[in-house]
Amino acid sequence: MPFLPTSDEDRRRLLEAIGIPGEEELFASIPAHARYRGTLKVEGPLDEHSLRSLFPMAASRVVFAGGGIYRHYIPSVVDAITSRQEFLTAYTPYQPEISQGTLQAMFEFQSMMASLTGMDASNASMYDGATSLAEAALMATRAKDLHRIVITRGTHPAYRGVLKTYFRNSQGVEVVEAPFDRETGQVDLPVLEKLVAEDAAFFIQQPNFFGVMEPLDAVSRFARKASFWGVVVSEAMSLGLLKPPGTYGCDVVAGEAQSLGNQANAGGPLLGFFCTRKEHLRRMPGRIVGLSRDNAGERAFCLTLATREQHIRREKATSNICSNQSLCALKAAVYLSSLGPRGLREVALQCASGAHALTDALKDLGIAPVFSAPVFNEFVVRMDERTRQRLEDTGIVPGIPIGEHYPEVPDGLLMTVTEMNTNEDIRCLIEALS
Repeated sequence: MPFLPTSDEDRRRLLEAIGIPGEEELFASIPAHARYRGTLKVEGPLDEHSLRSLFPMAASRVVFAGGGIYRHYIPSVVDAITSRQEFLTAYTPYQPEISQGTLQAMFEFQSMMASLTGMDASNASMYDGATSLAEAALMATRAKDLHRIVITRGTHPAYRGVLKTYFRNSQGVEVVEAPFDRETGQVDLPVLEKLVAEDAAFFIQQPNFFGVMEPLDAVSRFARKASFWGVVVSEAMSLGLLKPPGTYGCDVVAGEAQSLGNQANAGGPLLGFFCTRKEHLRRMPGRIVGLSRDNAGERAFCLTLATREQHIRREKATSNICSNQSLCALKAAVYLSSLGPRGLREVALQCASGAHALTDALKDLGIAPVFSAPVFNEFVVRMDERTRQRLEDTGIVPGIPIGEHYPEVPDGLLMTVTEMNTNEDIRCLIEALS
């Protein structure tokens, strides 16, 4: 049966409504000798995550892998709401008068993402973070007469790969990578200053792929020389703790929101988000749900902006992405609503503190982070393939090897900590390495 949480005041009002002076009278029909008078030895109260851990379940691996797709705890309310058939089977809301629930869900997602990123507006979602970045770059070329796309090498390799694919056959536009500092892991500021100019659009990931937090205060001073610049977010949970990217004056904030209420699964489906300033609104891909009033003065949700012309305009279209990830976006909206601002910040703090706890434990074994700059919940260490394989054979996934994408760090391993990683996980890893 469902659990209905009630406060003392709720219980008092319920009893008053049915005319019973106290809870004891509710059970008066049960003979006194059959009623237990003691106190049940039940732990608690416990949060949902802790309660679930008490139930017997199959042993799972100890996982410290992230790199763009993250394991976060998802409250039961998320699936309970999003699995309802009116949401699960909903189609594109072409007729707003019969799609108010779906449209409101999209509107709430947009409002939350715009607030988290510090931007003026958000669309109703994108396929994933990589294509969201690529579409932001396309929007930049439409807005300005640009010849270069400058992107930091510390941006997710898959994101950079998709960006290069988009522009591989674009005439007169080249993709240039700004290197990272080998000591800090942050973008090389002197080189960046030379690369960024009026003929370029510029993109930087925060935190970057190494988990390192980029110095956006300094970066933004150089970035303003570009005609267009944006911030890419791979770990949306960081938005609960770090300063909103939009406060640095960027034109767009794009990225991946899988962390917000969506399971990692086997790598999908994902949830791209795209937030921008008002002046770029009509160049933005996808669709926007707006709030209006009907002729009776009641609030009414509608598709305010939907770039459907790609069906007939081909390469001249605003975008070839006309759909969205509305079910994944709904999960994000329910997740954010259930946590609230304080809850989201608490989860982000748990991720950050867990990463620092693991860093300290590894340092005691002589394993230090490769880069010296501050991190959020990910960091790079050096670990040879033999050691990594040995850990995996014992049921521990220590992280993601990055040498294939970064020859500069041939034995680099990207380790990630979320609120799902316990002190016991860290102990198991340290004991296996000892």
